[in-house]
Amino acid sequence: MAKVANLAYGVQAAKSQPWLSARRQELDEGKVEAVIAAMGRLRPQDGGAQEEVHTEMEYFRVNAERMRYAKFRRQGLFVGSGVVEAGCKIIFGQRLKLSGMHWTIRGANAIIALRCCQLSGRWEAFWESRATG
Repeated sequence: MAKVANLAYGVQAAKSQPWLSARRQELDEGKVEAVIAAMGRLRPQDGGAQEEVHTEMEYFRVNAERMRYAKFRRQGLFVGSGVVEAGCKIIFGQRLKLSGMHWTIRGANAIIALRCCQLSGRWEAFWESRATG
């Protein structure tokens, strides 16, 4: 959204911050359609900028159901990427980045799959399926 604000108002424009703040609040409340409508009301002077705004609007339209942050919070879900990133760092990074480790993509993917099975409690089921399949 900051990109859209900059396209419409300019990087240093005083109007961009209030506009951006209002859109962030709407998005935080899960009001994706309101954000899209606000983008649609913008009229950048540059034709290329207008096209970029439309591209951003389309991104929001396509991904609207993934942006229902208020709904996700009510369900007890996280809406930021920090939890996932930390999980990846701990689950995969610790194992793959040990001193002296060198991996092929295939080998790294295999270790990642095994770590997921182990940590999700599906270790036995994984090996049982391998033995019968």
